[in-house]
Amino acid sequence: MEPATVLSISIAALLLAITALGVYMSFGPPSKDLIDPFEEHED
Repeated sequence: MEPATVLSISIAALLLAITALGVYMSFGPPSKDLIDPFEEHED
């Protein structure tokens, strides 16, 4: 394969992995440990 194709696929795979990790951290089991700073400091 061409080096540009390998680079493009690598960047796309990395971007997809980062997006999947973000969605997992936001909505998966680790989200139970997240806090809402606006709810914590209500007047």
